[in-house]
Amino acid sequence: MRYAYEVEKVRAAERALMARLPEGALMRRAAAGLASVCAGLLRSGRAGVTGPGDGVYGAEVVLLVGSGDNGGDALYAGERLARRGARVTAILAGSKTHEGGLAALRSAGGRAVEAGDGDRPVRAIEAADLIIDGMLGIGGRGGLREPYATLAGHASCAIATLVACDLPSGVDADTGVVSGAAVRADVTVTFGAYKPGLFVDPGAGHAGVVELVDIGLGPYLSDPDACLPQAVDVDLWTPQAQRESNKYRRGVPGVLAGSETFTGAAVLSVGGAVRGGAGMVRFASARHAVELVRHHWPEAVTSVVEDSLSGVGRVNAWVAGPGMGTDERAETLLGEVLATDLPVLVDADGLTVLTRRRDLLGRSAPTVLTPHAGELARLLGTDADQVEARRLEHVRRAAEELNATVLLKGSTTVIAEAGRPVRVNPTGTPRLATAGTGDVLSGLIGAFLAGGAAAIDAAAAGAYLHGLAGRLAAAGPEPGSDAEAPISAQDVVDAVPAAFRTLAG
Repeated sequence: MRYAYEVEKVRAAERALMARLPEGALMRRAAAGLASVCAGLLRSGRAGVTGPGDGVYGAEVVLLVGSGDNGGDALYAGERLARRGARVTAILAGSKTHEGGLAALRSAGGRAVEAGDGDRPVRAIEAADLIIDGMLGIGGRGGLREPYATLAGHASCAIATLVACDLPSGVDADTGVVSGAAVRADVTVTFGAYKPGLFVDPGAGHAGVVELVDIGLGPYLSDPDACLPQAVDVDLWTPQAQRESNKYRRGVPGVLAGSETFTGAAVLSVGGAVRGGAGMVRFASARHAVELVRHHWPEAVTSVVEDSLSGVGRVNAWVAGPGMGTDERAETLLGEVLATDLPVLVDADGLTVLTRRRDLLGRSAPTVLTPHAGELARLLGTDADQVEARRLEHVRRAAEELNATVLLKGSTTVIAEAGRPVRVNPTGTPRLATAGTGDVLSGLIGAFLAGGAAAIDAAAAGAYLHGLAGRLAAAGPEPGSDAEAPISAQDVVDAVPAAFRTLAG
């Protein structure tokens, strides 16, 4: 698991550590790590430098230097690169400059120009092999002002590799919010701890590859605010088949989905549950949906239901909502499901019903809600654009207000449960933005709930494997190929077994 900490906690840890170190030692540690990553990029050729030598000697390096400590980090890193033979130019953009860092750079042969010095800054950026963004740090809020905004625009369009120092300038460290101009980095070198804004869009889309430099903050950090699951975590969260397992011990999810009008959601959600390792899937719906599920998934045990689920049989968890409609019948059936003491996942039409019947969420058993931004906005009485822009804020609020584990789907899927760090899914892909993939996710999580996984573990594991299945489906069977193709929701269902196999690798 990768843990992320909000600015207040990082600052407190820095203060505690700096009290035990000589003045300037922490900045030197950060600069050394930054310089090492940059040298590696130059050495590998990723920064466009080719030919003899170590890649650093003779490279054109530009520093975008602001007023704060990030400017100092960049200057000291530039000093190290200059001593290895790089031609380093610092563009001074702040109202003040870190004096020690600037003196160190100049003593190593580096040079400095003012941001307003004619066309010299632009020419330096255009000629660079590598650019270090040290304009704003983790304390920055709101969009970039001038001259930072103009420099960020030139740097983000340059052919050079762009490395952000701790955080891309213009990205909110706590939320990932981007309010106007911001640096779009290829690599972000972050110091001491990950910041939530590096994991969550739109900030994540500006961060590129994130490298963590350990500067000794670990013992001084308090509880994390967000975390990024890894394959080993997901493997632990998914129910495992044992030698003595049978279909009932492996879990039996009930799926209440589809209707006479909407049948595809039924087929896809049952498919997600089957591929998720359920021992048996019980499916309940209108007659036409049942007929189609019998055809596509003959292993599912099906029941035609009207206004009661009394004849469906015993299940360990429920998935309710995809394609079931929003009429009085749907409300009655959803109410019956939520009145049980079983874990329940509610998605799609079920969420629409809950918008007018939030009282149905007054339950003690685990509840997982899987809205997209529009659905969550309706549940919270806010605007979808606000939810998209401030995903962490709204998913936390929803978990508290709705008494549920909330999985907010989107460019970055985030999962919240009251009193716990938000889990941020790292495997998402834009290829999943196609009809029906959310139904697959619902069934997959339902299988994990039925197998005994805790609600937040089931949701995080489902999101991880769902995203991975989307990537595998888009990549196709050709090993090592970077080419992707459009996919359907059924492609995602079919790729779930391959996604599981990667966990063991």
